Amino acid sequence: MKIAIGNDHAGTDYKLAIVGLLKSKGIEVVNYGTDSTDSVDYPDFTHPVAEDVEKGIVDFGIVVCGSGNGAAMTINKHQGVRGALCWTKEITALAREHNDANILSLPARFVALPQALEMVETFLDTPFAGGRHERRIDKIPCI
Repeated sequence: MKIAIGNDHAGTDYKLAIVGLLKSKGIEVVNYGTDSTDSVDYPDFTHPVAEDVEKGIVDFGIVVCGSGNGAAMTINKHQGVRGALCWTKEITALAREHNDANILSLPARFVALPQALEMVETFLDTPFAGGRHERRIDKIPCI
């Protein structure tokens, strides 16, 4: 499995912990995020994640910013991306199971790091349920 990750200055510590978790599971990581806490613009680090997911270069993406909203708005501009802003493991599971989310957006300022890591594991471990959800997923794109 291969995952792209991107973050702004608010998500640096989370990104580093998530990368460690992913690598411990043998998952290849493409890191587009900043490693600094100096202020940066989240689109510069989240568009590349969405592009890799859109092109099938990676299996999934993870983006982290302060609220998770800016990152989620940015990634969802890309066709074929179904980015989910999640703040609990239950919402994360539903995003994968019902919405076939392919990018997880995390709000670093609103979830504790252990919770964020649990959400990443839930995201990776939860399959898409298909069935009636498939027809809904097919209606998401505007093209």
